[in-house]
Amino acid sequence: MSVNNKRVFYVKYLPNEIYAEMLRARPDVRLDRLENDSPDEVSLPILAAAHAYQVGAARDELARHFHVDADLLRRAPNLLIVSSNGAGFDPVDVEACTAAGVVVVNQSGGNANSVAEHALGMMLTLSKRIIEADRALRRDPNVNRNALMGTEAQGKTIGIVGIGNVGRRIAELCKGLFGMKVLAYDPFLSASEIAARGAEKVELDDLLRRSDYVSINCPLTRDNRGMIGAREYALMQPHAYFITTARGFIHDEAALLEALRDKRIAGAGLDVWSKEPPPADHPLLQLDNVLASPHTAGVTREARINMGRIAAEQILDALDGKRPPRLINPEVWPAYARRFERVFGFTPN
Repeated sequence: MSVNNKRVFYVKYLPNEIYAEMLRARPDVRLDRLENDSPDEVSLPILAAAHAYQVGAARDELARHFHVDADLLRRAPNLLIVSSNGAGFDPVDVEACTAAGVVVVNQSGGNANSVAEHALGMMLTLSKRIIEADRALRRDPNVNRNALMGTEAQGKTIGIVGIGNVGRRIAELCKGLFGMKVLAYDPFLSASEIAARGAEKVELDDLLRRSDYVSINCPLTRDNRGMIGAREYALMQPHAYFITTARGFIHDEAALLEALRDKRIAGAGLDVWSKEPPPADHPLLQLDNVLASPHTAGVTREARINMGRIAAEQILDALDGKRPPRLINPEVWPAYARRFERVFGFTPN
C-alpha cells in the first residue's frame, strides 16, 4: 500500500478527534490541517495536492477564501470530494463542484437526535413560557405568575418544514410524547413517504395556517432562501410559535421581528441566524418571547462523535472507490468517476 498517496485537508477544526484517528490509522492517507489565516506558502501546496476537503458547515467560522467555490476549485485541481462536517453545506457552491466533477457529501442523520431534542426543548420552553418567567423573576420579586400563563403541547399540531432525518425524529417525539398531530411540507417526498415518517403531507400555506408550532428543518438552498417572510408569518395563528434549527436566511429576520412586535405570532425559538453568532444588540434578542441559541442544536458530545465517525467512514470509503451514501450531487457521478480513475487508476463503483 502506497504511503500518503491520498490527501485530505481541513481548516481550523474537525467535528471530533475520532475523524483524525480513523484517517491516521490508514498509511495511504495524509491529513493536513490549515488555519483561516494560513499563509499562501503553506495553504497553496496543500490545496494543490488535495483529493478531499473536510469543510466546516458553519459559514461564518470559515474564512471566505476557504469556502468551496469556483476560485477554490481552481486552486485545488486534484480535488475529488468535498465533505461537510454537518448536514448543512452552506460554504459549498454545489453547482460549481458539479461543473468541476467534484462530489459533495454531508453527514445527514448524524446529529438528528440532538437537533430534534433541541427543537423540542425550544417548543416546550416557549409554550410553558419558562424563559419569560425566568427573566421576569430576575427583574421583579413580586412577579404575577398569572400573567405568565402557558399552554400544553398535548394534542396540539406541529408543522414540520422538511421531514428528513431531523424532521422525522421531531415527528416521532411529538407524536409519541404528546399525541400531537403532525403536518409536513416537503416537496421532495410523496404523501405516502411522508405518512411513513409519521406526518400528513400538506402545502406550506396550509401548514402555516393550521399549526400551533412551526419547525423549520430543511437545508438552505437557492430555492428556499427567504421562504418564510412577512406573508408567511401573517398566515400563522396568533398563539403559534416559530422554531428553526435549520439555517439562517431561510426565514426573514426583519419580518419575524415585525410579526412578534405586532403580536401576530406568540414567540420564536431561534438556533440559526443570518450572521452567526448574532450581535448582542440584535433586535430579536431584546424580546422576552424569543428563545435564542448560537447554532448549538447539534452541538452535543454524542452528535460530534457520531458526525466525526461517519464523516471519516464516508471519506475513506470514497477514497477506496465506493459510492458515498450521502451524496448531495448525484448527477456528477460520471464526470467524477472519470476524474477519479485518472488520479487513482481504477474506476469507483
